[in-house]
Amino acid sequence: MSQTITAHPRKTGRYNINAARKILSFIKAQPVLTAAFVLAVTTMFFIPPDEKYIGYCNFGVLAELFSLMIAVAGLRGAGVFEKLTSFLLERTGSVRRLSQIFVLVCFFSSMLVTNDVALITFVPLTLLAFAGIDDPRSRIITIVLETVAANLGSMMTPVGNPQNLYIYDEYSLTAMEFVTALLPAGAISLVLIMLLSLLVPKRSCSTERKPPEKISSGKTAVFAALFVLCLLTVFRVLPYPVCAAAAVAAALFTDRKLLLKADYALLATFVCFFIFVGNISRIGEVSAFFSEILTGREIIVSALLSQVISNVPAAVMLSGFTENGTALMIGVDIGGLGTPIASMASLISLQLYRSSENPQTGRYMAVFSAVNFGMLAILLAVQLLILN
Repeated sequence: MSQTITAHPRKTGRYNINAARKILSFIKAQPVLTAAFVLAVTTMFFIPPDEKYIGYCNFGVLAELFSLMIAVAGLRGAGVFEKLTSFLLERTGSVRRLSQIFVLVCFFSSMLVTNDVALITFVPLTLLAFAGIDDPRSRIITIVLETVAANLGSMMTPVGNPQNLYIYDEYSLTAMEFVTALLPAGAISLVLIMLLSLLVPKRSCSTERKPPEKISSGKTAVFAALFVLCLLTVFRVLPYPVCAAAAVAAALFTDRKLLLKADYALLATFVCFFIFVGNISRIGEVSAFFSEILTGREIIVSALLSQVISNVPAAVMLSGFTENGTALMIGVDIGGLGTPIASMASLISLQLYRSSENPQTGRYMAVFSAVNFGMLAILLAVQLLILN
C-alpha cells in the first residue's frame, strides 16, 4: 500500500517567500555581479557554450587579483595598517591636519593595497578619530576626499585597482607606457584634492585613540613576501600559477580564514563579463557597433559608461572593441569619479558613513556629488586637451 506525501501549502509558501527574500538580498548586496551574470546568460542564447569559452577568461588577472586579496588581508590581520595609522595620527595637531593625513594615506596606500581595501581600512578609523570632534561638516568632507583620493591614487599603479590590473595585462603595457599615460591625471588629482582639503577648518583638536595591538612579525614577513611575489607576477617576472599557489600556501599555513576574505564576488563578476564580452565580440553586428562608437572616443565613452555600470565592468566590456588600451585605462580610472556606482569603492565609503553615528546622508551626497562631478569634469577636460 503506497502513501502519497504532499507538501503543506503554508510551509511551501513560506519557503518561497524566504527564497525570494534571499534572492532580493543578494541582488541588493551584489548588483554589479547580478547584472554581469544576467548579461552573460543572455548572450549564451546567441552563442551557445563551446570550446572557445575557455579562451574568454584571463586566468592571469584572476590569479593576480586573488593573490593580492590574500596578501592584503594577511597584512591587515597582522596589524600593519593600524600601526601605520597610529604613527601618522600622533603627528596631528588640527582638524585640517587630521583630515589631510587620512586623505594622503588613502591616496598613497591605495596604490599598493587597492582603493577598496584602503577605504575599508581607513574610513572606519576616520570615523573613530572624528567621534570626539563636534564637526559633522569636516567629517563628511574628509570621508568624501578620502574616497576620491583612494579612487585616483589607485590609478597610479597596475595593482592599485582591478581595472588597471586587467588592462595592464590584457594590452601587455610596459611600465613606462603605464606611467606616461596616468602621471598627468594623477599629479593634477593630488593638487586638487589638497586644495579641497583647505575647506576643513584649521582649529585644534585632540582625539582619543587606543594603542594598536602588537604587530605579528611572522605574519608580516610572510605576507610582505607574498605581496612582493604579486608585484613580480604583475610585472611578468614570475608566472601567475606560482603566485596563486604561494597565496594559498601562505593562508593555509598562517590563517585559513584568510581564504574566506578574498572578494570572490569580484572574481565572479570578472568571469561573467569575460563571457559577455567574448560572446558579443562573436556577434558581428554588435561588435561593429561598439567598435564604431568607441574608436577615437575611448576616454569619454568609458568614463560615461562607468557612471552606469561601474568602471571595472566598463573596462572589461569595452576592451573587446578597441586597441587603445591606454586611453581606455585613463577613461575608466577618471570615470571612477561621478556617481556612487562609478566605483564600487565609493559605495563602500557611503555604506560605512551611513552606518556611523548620526549620519547626514543627504548632506554627504550633496558634498560627494559636487566634489566628484567637479573633479570628473576638470580631469576629463585636461586629459582631452593633453591628447589634442
